[in-house]
Amino acid sequence: MALLPLAGSGFLSGTRSARNASYSRPLADNGGRRQRVRQSAFFISEACFWHTTGEAALTAPVGGWIQPMAAGGHAESPESKRRMRNLMDRSGLLAQLTQRDADPASLDEIHRIHTEAYVTEFRALSDARGGMLGISAPFGHGSYEIACQSAGLARDALLSVLRGEHDTAYALTRPPGHHCLADSAMGFCLLANIPIAIAAARAAGLASRFLVIDWDVHHGNGTQSIFYTDPDVHTLSIHQANMFPAGYGGLADRGEGAGTGANTNLPLPAGCGHEAYLHAMRRIGLPLIRDVRPDVIIIANGLDANHVDPLARMSCTSATFAEMTAMVMQAADEVCDGRVVAMHEGGYSEAYVPFCGHRVVEGLAGIETGLCDPFLAKFMEQQPSPDHAAWQCAEIDRMASALGF
Repeated sequence: MALLPLAGSGFLSGTRSARNASYSRPLADNGGRRQRVRQSAFFISEACFWHTTGEAALTAPVGGWIQPMAAGGHAESPESKRRMRNLMDRSGLLAQLTQRDADPASLDEIHRIHTEAYVTEFRALSDARGGMLGISAPFGHGSYEIACQSAGLARDALLSVLRGEHDTAYALTRPPGHHCLADSAMGFCLLANIPIAIAAARAAGLASRFLVIDWDVHHGNGTQSIFYTDPDVHTLSIHQANMFPAGYGGLADRGEGAGTGANTNLPLPAGCGHEAYLHAMRRIGLPLIRDVRPDVIIIANGLDANHVDPLARMSCTSATFAEMTAMVMQAADEVCDGRVVAMHEGGYSEAYVPFCGHRVVEGLAGIETGLCDPFLAKFMEQQPSPDHAAWQCAEIDRMASALGF
């Protein structure tokens, strides 16, 4: 498929150094090791685009000193996800995947994770006019059914890989799930998509050992809380320290009881970019995969560590997400026959999330479309200086040593 000439604007022009040029290698090249093409599925439902978070400016509800925005205004809008899907269609990537919808998660499946009191309150508010449950978790009329649909996408994506129907899968879940607690919504998350999927896989007897790698820029506190005493679900959250939940880092929080050692947090200093994130994966992510040797790896694919995200202060690029995905895939081939499932989480730059998400899906499928990221050269020129990146990597080394890596 012919592509539009994306990279010719004046904003993106400029001299590209040899160092920056290396970041525009085709994904499938991966440092000289070509990735194999995999049978990959893309789970998507139009219903998920219809979830509403109400009128707001970023995350603040309209009212008082908060003026209405031109188009809804809440950061968690459908546009970044819809534009990602559209970009995949335009590049030809979507046509090379198996597209699937899913049945909504059932009440029994939801009750494996969430308390009856929480689900009852959520349903009642959703049936009325919507409202707010927990910290920063607004929703509208009918969002309960849409959240069940999102959890169903996550469940079926995981089950399809564990049953051998697909090698890898991506679930474009919305609303997201990694902040949701068993008894409360939080941070735009209304149901815990990944835990619901894991519980379904366990109930079906398809897997017993799981590793969740969460590179959303905000801490995966919901997933951590639900599995904090579970020795068979290992969680790694690579997040910006103190961002959300506000003031939380979590380096010392390793799990409890039988789950001690199965929870790992890497709270990164603000401003980390391409070099620091890849160093974090090499220093902690890859050793953890090889130590845990899970039956399947689940990526909580938050894309809000991107260079221009309005809800974070990190500097990742589409190349960062491409290379992290390639690292996970290579390690997964070694330990779990390449079984990797990604669930969509955060990411609020409507312009840039589509390029980052596209690279992750390419990596899962082992497909190179030839898509050009028109922002990449400029964003690489704006990365932390070598001295600052070296300090960031030294901080990662310090935390890795404290964690026993």
